Order: sequence, then C-alpha cells, then structure tokens
Amino acid sequence: MYNIAIIPGDGIGPEVMAAALELLDSLDIQFNFKKAHAGNRCFRKTGTTIPDETIKIALQADATLFGAVTTVPGQKSAIITLRKALDLYANIRPVKSYPGVRSLYSDLDLVIIRENTEGLYSGIEEYTEEGATALRVITRHSSRRICEFAFDYAKSNHRSKLTAVHKANVLKKTDGIFRDAFYSISQDYPDIEAEDRYVDAMAMFMVTKPQQFNVIVTTNLFGDILSDEGAGLVGGLGLTPSANIGEKKGLFEPVHGSGPDIAGKGISNPSAMILSAVMMLKYLKEYREAIKLEEALKEVLKEGRKITPDLGGKAKTMEMVGEIKGKLGKK
Repeated sequence: MYNIAIIPGDGIGPEVMAAALELLDSLDIQFNFKKAHAGNRCFRKTGTTIPDETIKIALQADATLFGAVTTVPGQKSAIITLRKALDLYANIRPVKSYPGVRSLYSDLDLVIIRENTEGLYSGIEEYTEEGATALRVITRHSSRRICEFAFDYAKSNHRSKLTAVHKANVLKKTDGIFRDAFYSISQDYPDIEAEDRYVDAMAMFMVTKPQQFNVIVTTNLFGDILSDEGAGLVGGLGLTPSANIGEKKGLFEPVHGSGPDIAGKGISNPSAMILSAVMMLKYLKEYREAIKLEEALKEVLKEGRKITPDLGGKAKTMEMVGEIKGKLGKK
C-alpha cells in the first residue's frame, strides 16, 4: 500500500484531481490517499496559502499529487514552498507528441530537466530607491546535483544526448559555474553526448528543429520558460505533466494553471493530471500499471470520440475519464 498526499487546490484543480483518483483506483495497486489543502481557497479559510499541516502530510507520504492553485497576490507560492520544504531539486517536464492531438510537431519525445530550488526563483528581492532588485543564486552544489540527476536520467532512460542550456556569455559567473559543472560531470558519462546552447538560441531551435534534442538540463527560470515553449509544440499545457524529485520525496503536478474561467463547468482536460499520475507510478516503480494507464489515455486521444473541448471534442471531464477507464478494463 502506498500513502499518497493529494492536494487538489482550487479552480480546476479539484476536478482534474478527481479524474486522476478515479483512474488510480481502477489499477491493481492499493493506495491510501490523504487530502491536504493549499492555494487561494485555503488562504481565504486559513489566512495562509499552505498550512504547516499540508507540508507535514507531504513529508510523511510516499509521493504527493498536486492539482492546481490560484496565485494569491503578495502571498507565498504554495508550490514553491512545497518544493523547498521537500527539497525537490529536480523538475522533469516531458515534451511528447500524442497521436490524434493537434500540435506543431507529431514526432517529439524530449525531456527538460530544470533545477528547482535556486536561480531567480530563490525569492531574494528587495526594493531600492529606483525600483527593486532580485538576486540570482547559482551554487556549485546545486549545479552539480542537477547535472548528475540529468545524466543519470538520460542513462537510465536509454537517451544518448544531453544538452545544457545557459547564458554564460553574459552571466559569466553564475552560468559559468553551471556550465563548468555540466562538463565536469559529463566526464563520468562517456556514452552520453554532451553539448551546450545559449538560452536565446535554444528558444529558436526549440521552434525550428526540436527533434535534434533528447534531454535538456538548465537553470530554474530558463527551464520554466523553455518547458512552456515545449508544451506549445505538442498541444499545450493541458497535455503536459511534471515531476518534482528530491533525494527522498517526489511531487507530481500538471503544469496548467487553475483555469478559473472554466472551473465548475466540468470541461477541464484531465490529460496532464493523468500523465502526472503516470509519472508518479513510474517513480514508485509501478511500471506495468503506469504503461497501462498511459496507453489507455493515448487510445482515447487518438480516437478523439470522448475528449474535452480544448482538444476539439465535446465531452465532459468525467466522460473522458469514463472512456479511459473502459480502455483500462480491456488491458
């Protein structure tokens, strides 16, 4: 039995979470789900976007599933707070084409690995007489750790090429540390081709010829931007899952927002949440069930009969889930 912390959040978060849990309950695995709270709705009830109890539940769980939250201006980010509390230093964002989905490219299968704890997202800012400044923190420890993770990921997933993305020609000290760490670590992985790109050029290559990339590793802000760009190549954020991995814990979440404009209408696309659950199953080494769930979703997307409006269909969220569940029952 796995103890799983579930944090539905607000907006469409509870809807897509319910979809994922419906399918997880259909698998040949036993789960104990423990609900916790975070986000805008939580803030209105408790005065904080993420209570200490939520962090405690996540720390005690085997893994955490996170839905979506609405940003509360002036308050701490629930997801960034969780990443730091659980030391989830690696963010994994697949960029993968699925049959039947309208997208710019139908043949993509690359992965972006983003350092998750520092960079401009360190949250160190201050006002000045002229405006404000933000401190970009890059450490040798975190640079080496994320590069080691990326090379290990490439090796264990039989991927032969790793590209580091930086801006060391301008950010000579901070990104210089990151680039040097990358090439230092690469010496321990002679079977993996190592290369680097400047982030501005990389943004262009991601649009013009993304097939040349296999696994990408980069710093926090650059990774955030490039991974959203990648999502745009394969059908949008509604199809993009993510994993946040640390030494001991893992958190899995769709990268779309809370969709307040469609919340409560029952038409939210559950694919990214389902694929995040697939990533969780792989993290738990439940590979057989992970493959079953992903294949069932792929069949439904390819057929296009029961898909949500953003995918070009007319189905409600749970109608699409029912179709996926039916495919699962035949596997």
